[in-house]
Amino acid sequence: MTEPHRPRATLWLLRILLTVHVLAVLGQPVLAGLFLSGDVDAIAVHGAVGSALAAVGLLLVGAALLHVLGGRGRLWILPVTVALFLAEGLQIGFGFAGLLNLHIPLGVLIVTGSILLAAWAWTPWAARPRGRRTPAAPNHPAPDHPAPDHPALEHPAAPTPTAPQTPAGPRPAASPDPAAPQAPEGRR
Repeated sequence: MTEPHRPRATLWLLRILLTVHVLAVLGQPVLAGLFLSGDVDAIAVHGAVGSALAAVGLLLVGAALLHVLGGRGRLWILPVTVALFLAEGLQIGFGFAGLLNLHIPLGVLIVTGSILLAAWAWTPWAARPRGRRTPAAPNHPAPDHPAPDHPALEHPAAPTPTAPQTPAGPRPAASPDPAAPQAPEGRR
């Protein structure tokens, strides 16, 4: 009997870093809101957390590289963490330059991407090693269940769905019995 698959150490490292990262990312809009509501000291903390996020982003790239190469993790995680790290670098530059028309929308993208990435890391799909796939469903139905709308897959013994049939064959159309009492013409 095979032992159930447990997450590798590289995935645990990635999970921990992504969780720390997403918590810091979620604090950024709060800090910006505090600044906008009059707490002028909040902007210094916002800048410090942003710089720390760049450092955590670089650690994420390293953890993703370890996970992909050493832990047989999904390949897509590496370019996604690199893109996140680069976006955070741009975000810091836009913020210090005062380009809020770029800083705010990019911040929304970073928050959204970070939440999705951290949520994925804690799903069972993240623990599946690369290369292990479940067998795909066959491209054609079983002979007992042909696809009715595809003539090449129709089973030769399958009846065509035309009229309802009885064991003796198709049912004849009902003919009116001349001896039966008839309703007046307007009431049928």
